Amino acid sequence: MLDRIKLGLNYLLPKKALTELAGWGASKRAGWLTKAVIDVFVWFYKVDMSEAQKPYTASYRTFNDFFVRPLRDEARPVITDPNQLILPADGTISQLGHIDGMRIFQAKGHSYSLDALLAGNHAMAAQFHDGEFVTTYLAPRDYHRVHMPCNGILREMIYVPGDLYSVNPLTAQNVPNLFARNERVICYFETEFGPLVQILVGATIVGSIETVWSGTVTPPRDGVIKHQAWPAANEDGAVVLLKGQEMGRFKLGSTVITLFAPGKITLADNLAAGSKVRLGQPLATTIPHAEVETV
Repeated sequence: MLDRIKLGLNYLLPKKALTELAGWGASKRAGWLTKAVIDVFVWFYKVDMSEAQKPYTASYRTFNDFFVRPLRDEARPVITDPNQLILPADGTISQLGHIDGMRIFQAKGHSYSLDALLAGNHAMAAQFHDGEFVTTYLAPRDYHRVHMPCNGILREMIYVPGDLYSVNPLTAQNVPNLFARNERVICYFETEFGPLVQILVGATIVGSIETVWSGTVTPPRDGVIKHQAWPAANEDGAVVLLKGQEMGRFKLGSTVITLFAPGKITLADNLAAGSKVRLGQPLATTIPHAEVETV
């Protein structure tokens, strides 16, 4: 019964208005009230503040400052083996595995298309036909910065307006085409392992999605698809990110989807739906003798 109520609220509540209100409140400096809200959040979600660069809640001027708190440098060691890719975020694996043609598995009874996820960009979608994917859910207690699984050169970013359904396990199991319906930021990279896409998916109460190269991408939410392109490596204005470097962040929890081209990587055997994961741990290994692109 409780699950039915939660799902009903996802359809009935004014998600955009609630999200904008939450984003407004989270950005305000309210002194002792801000600290009190953070303290309650830390207690309720059992947030491990010992990992943060600033472990004391009084150090944060706004709730947003707390929510995107950076971690201590040694808190998330990154595997240096160049043949291993790393998990891009803390969280829980929602689903992962092989892309069945152009279909990605969402949850039992639900899948969605690459074309829909990538906003009808057929040329981009074709590069991931029969590839691999990983969907990572970031719960409220998790570290909310997203990092690079490997070295990459940013070539495109597409902001796609959409719904703001919650993206927790309950909605993933019950809302068809959830990730292809929600607001999202699609980031396309060239890597030595072929093309790579990381998609930052918005959700209810996610006040903002940001990238390190563009700052705040959303809000505003004006209902228009926005596309930007960047130059190739060694050209002026190129954006080059190394394995383990931050690429984006959420202000409140959400999901990141990572797409790999076919025949380039093998996902780690120990990962499965429901696995608790941390940034920097093994995600995949390159396939020997795979044809690779030059970065």
